[in-house]
Amino acid sequence: MRARRVRVPSLLGDMPGMGGAPEPPPEEPVRRRFLFAVPPVAGNVGPAAAVAAELTARGHRVTWTGPKARLEAVLPPGARVLHADGVEPPAATHALRGPAALRSLWEDVLVPLGHAMLPGVQAAIDRFRPDVVVSDQQILAAPVAARLRGLPWATLAPTSAEFTRPLAAFPAVEGWVRDLIGDFQDEHGIEDLIDLRFSDHLVLVFSTGALIGDVSFFPDHIAFVGPASHRALDTDFPWDALDDDRPLVPIWLGSHGTAGEPGRRFLRAAVQAAAGLDAQVVVAAPGKALGAVPDGVVARPRVPLAALLERSAAFVTNGGHTAVGEALTHGVPMVVAPVRDDQPVVAGQIEAAGAGVRLRLGRVTADDIRDALFDVLSDDAYRTAAGTVRDAFAEAGGAGAAADRLEKLT
Repeated sequence: MRARRVRVPSLLGDMPGMGGAPEPPPEEPVRRRFLFAVPPVAGNVGPAAAVAAELTARGHRVTWTGPKARLEAVLPPGARVLHADGVEPPAATHALRGPAALRSLWEDVLVPLGHAMLPGVQAAIDRFRPDVVVSDQQILAAPVAARLRGLPWATLAPTSAEFTRPLAAFPAVEGWVRDLIGDFQDEHGIEDLIDLRFSDHLVLVFSTGALIGDVSFFPDHIAFVGPASHRALDTDFPWDALDDDRPLVPIWLGSHGTAGEPGRRFLRAAVQAAAGLDAQVVVAAPGKALGAVPDGVVARPRVPLAALLERSAAFVTNGGHTAVGEALTHGVPMVVAPVRDDQPVVAGQIEAAGAGVRLRLGRVTADDIRDALFDVLSDDAYRTAAGTVRDAFAEAGGAGAAADRLEKLT
C-alpha cells in the first residue's frame, strides 16, 4: 500500500493587536493567479466553474488548461483556455460496468490523458505563472506539473465517492488503482509517495457529512464545502409551456446515461410513469430517444436543470454527483437509478439520508418508477430529509467557502 505524506496548512491567522496604538487599516486583498485543470466533462466543469467565477469576482485571475476545443464547449463563454492535448475516450467504455469499467477508465482514459496533457500543462504554468494549480481528481498531469514547478496545488473532488472507499470490498482493485497512479508519478519524476488524487495542500470536496456520513476523522486540509453550482444561461426553453398547477418533475440522466439503450429505455419508462401521476414532466433526451412523447411532456435535448430544480417537487436521475448536489441544494427529493462509476455510491448516500428512492436501472419498469415517484411526491419524510441535507449544504458555504480556502494557499 502506498503511503502519502500529509501537510496541513495552518488555519490560524495573526492575532489582532490588544490595546495601545490603533490597528492599521486592512490591507488591499492580494490578487492571485489560479490555473484550473479539468476534463472536458460538464459534471466536472460545473463545480470548478462556480469556484473560478467566485475567485474572478474577488479580483483574482483564472485561466484553464486542457483539450482546448472540447473544454471551451463546456466552459462559460469568454473563459481563457491554454491548450493541453487530450485523448478521446473509447466509445466502448459506455457499455462497461463494475471493475471492467473502472479498469477501462484508468487504463484507456485517465492515464493516457495524463501523459498527453503533461507537456501542455507545464507550458501553461510557464506562460500563465499561476500562484496555485487547481486540479480535478481525474487530471493526473496537473499535480505532477505543479510539484515539478514547486507550486502549491489543490484537488477538486467533483464526487464524494472517493471519500467512502467504494473499493474497500475489492482490495486488489483498490491497490491496483493506487499502483497505477504511483507508476504514473514515478515515470514523471515524482519520487515522494503521494496519491495524485488527493493534494497534501488542499482537497475541496463538493459534498458534506450530511450525505457522506461521519467526516470528523479527515484531516483539516480536506474541506467539505458542499455543492458549487455554476448556472449556464439557457433562454431557449419554453417556460410558458409548463403547467404550474402540477408538480414539476425533471428527468435527467446526463450524456453518459443516455448513450446506451438501457438508459433510453429507462427514460421512456420514466416519462410514462411521471405522466401517469399527472405531473408536469420535463425530460432531457437526445434526438429521438423517447419515441412518441405523451401530451403535456416537455422534451428537449438540453434543459436548464438548475433553474428547473428551483421549482421542482421531485427529480428522476441516474445519480450523477453534480446533478444530485443541485437537487439537494434546493431540497428536492429523488428517484435514483444509477448506471455506473460513482453513481451507485451516490444513490446509496441518497437512500441512506432518506432523501429518495433507489431503483435498478436495468430491470425497472414504468410501474416501479410510478410507485417510487408516488412515494417521493406524497410522503413528506422524503422532502424533510432532502431539506436537512439542503441546510447542511448551505452551512458548508459552496463556492465561497472553496474560494476562501484557495486564497489561503499562497
